[in-house]
Amino acid sequence: MVKNKPYQLGLYEKAMPSTLSWLEKLNQTKAAGFDWLEISVDETDAKLSRLDYTKEEINAIKAAMETSGVPILTMCLSGHRKYPLGSHDHDIQKRSLEIMQKAIDLSSALGVRIIQLAGYDVYYETSDDYTKEMFSVNLNKCVKMAAKAGIILAFETMETLFMDTCKKSMHYVNLNHSPYLQIYPDVGNLTNASRISGISVKEDIESANGHIAAAHLKEIIEGHYREIPFGTGDTHYDEALEVLAKQGVRMFTGEFWYIGSETWQADLAFANHYLRSKIEKYIN
Repeated sequence: MVKNKPYQLGLYEKAMPSTLSWLEKLNQTKAAGFDWLEISVDETDAKLSRLDYTKEEINAIKAAMETSGVPILTMCLSGHRKYPLGSHDHDIQKRSLEIMQKAIDLSSALGVRIIQLAGYDVYYETSDDYTKEMFSVNLNKCVKMAAKAGIILAFETMETLFMDTCKKSMHYVNLNHSPYLQIYPDVGNLTNASRISGISVKEDIESANGHIAAAHLKEIIEGHYREIPFGTGDTHYDEALEVLAKQGVRMFTGEFWYIGSETWQADLAFANHYLRSKIEKYIN
């Protein structure tokens, strides 16, 4: 954990073994030099069940944060892949809104400031005009929930064409015109999107000036979006970080996955050093 820096660097929870307790995860986050932990609520039953944590379970996590000195400032909410806002099934739409409200409630209880939304109208279904319309309608409901709680929702730019760029995200940001709906782009995904769209990462980020709350820093190679070790891919860090710094973005999260490596603790420390060396070329 590094104090007195003009920015903060968080750690994606899935970079560590899932068998660790909350206190162990928070202590490992600190030991590796990260400033906060990003909690994951994905589409698995195990992660979705976190939305039903009891008061006692929430208090235990808060105690672990107090003991470790490491907060949980952001949530990666990808549970909407399975229960999307734009689903053809009305029951799934209802479930998607329930997930959103519970995620906001959990965030309020834990002190989470930003919920990163997966930019999908649907994932396992076929996207069409109806799914896009319902995504927009239900997103507006989500934004109102977030506004009531004072929690920022921010789109992750994804690996699918529906919302793989900041420019596409801005369409929905502008429709809602709310300070509680912003963008939390994935710089790795933007790099691959630039190969498809022909629009540079710099130009795309500039299209969202004033609307980027934080950024995921992830390694990619062409056509592959995850589990690429830091330093071995071709993410356009410099291009992205230069413009993000000028826009005043000061929260970044290292996104990578634990895949069984025995050296995962050293991997965390390397990722921290690697990403800070990138960030501090532009923010110091």
